Amino acid sequence: MAVESDEPTRDRKPSAPDGKSSAGAQTNAKSRSDIATSLAPGLYVTATPIGNASDITLRALNVLKHCDAIVAEDTRVTSRLLAIHGISRPLLVYNDHNGQAMRPKLLERLKEGARLALVSDAGTPLISDPGHKLVKAALADGIAVHPLPGASAVLTALIVSGLPSEKFFFAGFLPAKSAERRTALEAFRATPATLIFFDSAQRLSETLADMADILGEREAAIARELTKLHEEIRRGSLPDLAIFYRDSPPPRGEITLVIGPPAESQPDTQRIDTILAQILPFMPLKPASALVADLTGASRRDVYNRALALKGDGEDDRGP
Repeated sequence: MAVESDEPTRDRKPSAPDGKSSAGAQTNAKSRSDIATSLAPGLYVTATPIGNASDITLRALNVLKHCDAIVAEDTRVTSRLLAIHGISRPLLVYNDHNGQAMRPKLLERLKEGARLALVSDAGTPLISDPGHKLVKAALADGIAVHPLPGASAVLTALIVSGLPSEKFFFAGFLPAKSAERRTALEAFRATPATLIFFDSAQRLSETLADMADILGEREAAIARELTKLHEEIRRGSLPDLAIFYRDSPPPRGEITLVIGPPAESQPDTQRIDTILAQILPFMPLKPASALVADLTGASRRDVYNRALALKGDGEDDRGP
């Protein structure tokens, strides 16, 4: 990306006798200075691309160019992005290893009015990265936190998976050991939403085998190297995907798994009956049934029939 120089323009000669070019250059220089000074103090939580360097917002580029310093997980990764876009700013390292020592230093700079941009290695900060503690501490100290939305592997994988997106649950990385991973998957088995996980390419086949065993015949998508040159989306049932990756060489790159929600389960009749028993003395049959259906996710007809049985007074048994 071409970046305009911030050097003074007063010595440039006008290209036209009326001097309009020189005046325009001076105006542009002033506007760039105004942009720099218009950044309010605070912490700018800045999303960066997950692969393709073009997937960055104009606002993010402006903040990265004019902030006082950029706080990065790995300066080598961030330096490559900045070089592509012609940006040169001081870089500070903040990650899981130095977070406890570095956090007070960053907070002190922010209290003094600094404008710091927080970035992760890829995507939106705080999604499976160490930024949460810094943001929490900044808010506790009354420091302004400015969100700059952008790329996210979680949402990118979800929208390309072809799986239901009305409700989804992001669970980050599963445990590396199979026994702990299977225990975690058991806890997610009844979650009535599409599940999204990150995983390492090296243990993907083992993870899929555990998922197929515990979550069963669900549809899933494996998103690899999203927005990069070798982007790949593989869709299928969990058992089929487990077999494919078991019999294939380990994949390379970043992996995001999207798992479809469980099949519609039978309603929790005990919970339905308990709630109905509490509200039926105070509400008519149909409104009470509608309310309990909304609370439990059960069908209105099923709840109405149970309410009718509980009331046992021979009211009209037509569904709502």
